[in-house]
Amino acid sequence: MTRTIGARGAISTSHHLATEAGAAVIEAGGNAVDAAITAAATLCVVYPNNVALGGDLVALVRSPHGEVHFLNATGRSPSGQTLAGLRERHGDALPLRGIDTVTVPGGVRGWRALHDFGATREWAQHLAPATEFAEAGHPTARSVAAALIENHASLAQDPGARDIFYPNGEPLTAGETLVQPALAATLRTLAEQGADAFYSGELARTWVAGLRGAGSQITLEDTAAYRPEWAEPLAGDFDGHRVLTGPPNTSGFMLLRALNAVAQRIEDPLGAGAGALAAAFRDANAVRAAFLADPAAGPSGEQLVAAEVPTGDHVADPKRSGDTVGLSAVTADGWAVSLINSVYCSFGAHILEPQTGVLFQNRGTSFALDPALPNVFAPNKRPRHTLMPVMVLRDGELAWVPSTMGGSAQPQIHAQLLLRSFGGAAPQEATHAPRWIVDEIGGDGKLTVTLEEDVPETARDAIVAAGFELNIVPRYSEDLGHSNLIRVRAAALDAASDPRSDGSAIVVDA
Repeated sequence: MTRTIGARGAISTSHHLATEAGAAVIEAGGNAVDAAITAAATLCVVYPNNVALGGDLVALVRSPHGEVHFLNATGRSPSGQTLAGLRERHGDALPLRGIDTVTVPGGVRGWRALHDFGATREWAQHLAPATEFAEAGHPTARSVAAALIENHASLAQDPGARDIFYPNGEPLTAGETLVQPALAATLRTLAEQGADAFYSGELARTWVAGLRGAGSQITLEDTAAYRPEWAEPLAGDFDGHRVLTGPPNTSGFMLLRALNAVAQRIEDPLGAGAGALAAAFRDANAVRAAFLADPAAGPSGEQLVAAEVPTGDHVADPKRSGDTVGLSAVTADGWAVSLINSVYCSFGAHILEPQTGVLFQNRGTSFALDPALPNVFAPNKRPRHTLMPVMVLRDGELAWVPSTMGGSAQPQIHAQLLLRSFGGAAPQEATHAPRWIVDEIGGDGKLTVTLEEDVPETARDAIVAAGFELNIVPRYSEDLGHSNLIRVRAAALDAASDPRSDGSAIVVDA
């Protein structure tokens, strides 16, 4: 969708109800920060397989002064948990889900940090659409309905999740009304008492007690002490553009590694050079598996961009396509936001605390239990993250605001979006183009590329020639991520949302 220079702004998200809520904020005079918080809160209600109040957040925020700041609202491990205790219960690796994978959720205080940094609307206004959708209900999205079927065996074992998502023992179907009364009450409490209520006070006591009853080591002291952090973005240059992304513990460095590889030696990276690009993605996966961690314990982003590829086997994240939401927002006053909010895997830890209606992330599964690795579990530590926001500048001015879900493949999806965009593709073309990703090496040691069936034969042949096996999936498969993209030009704003999601993009006229 395209509008003239007089547009008030644009927003793109992975669910059309969240996009519409954010666009209404811009229409009413709010800025990109207001729109982003409102859309993110709405997504926590309408897209629960991907995001919830019990998840984490990262964002890049550009102010009207042209400064770009990175917000790290990823949560920490329980202070009373120990590596020895986890190894005794789980052996050499944490499970994919379960109570020991729940870390302190950072997202709600992340929203508050964004609000304090640049919002113009009242805090309670951000949460109003989400509260209405939770209380009155909304049609179950296609992606949610599919995830309920896929995760039935595990998710339905949790009493809180079963009551909400499996009425009468059967999963909600696409279009069926999803109502979340306890979550609506929680959102009203947050609107009235502020974000701190989620981390201290009665609301915090309720959900912490619920988790501790299931065996969690998270305490009220852990939640009360949690604070998001502002930092400088990780930046690199490519083809006359300044690419900004998140530093560790995010995976942003991988995007810069891929772009550097293209700049140095890869011609036609999405065609005949796709095999070389796939090799660059493979190498970046290996660096992440070996070295990415909480920045207090591991290398800097700059060090990871320059790191030599490690030798030996590095088995990484257990799931290729993490279930996450990305959203992009831009307003004419100069504000822009690339935001990622997540519960990690589909429906997170498969634990929904019934009194508050809050679903909790399983981000702790990303911790290693090998003491030799920087990402090894430790108390009050942040795990490595797949999340990464992105912005692109040209001649110092904002040019693109992308965002995507896609788990460990987020850097690869961003690379393909940007390579197409830099080549002249409009957001609609870039987000709808055929896509492929290099899977992380699992226990079988295979090098596999998951590839949509309409990827051109030239690229497919180049990937095979580079030594990768192909896992061919249908066109517009969710395994290849939900991207969003806004292009900022002197004459127009263009915005598009990925057809692999339930999303939409709206440009708001002046």
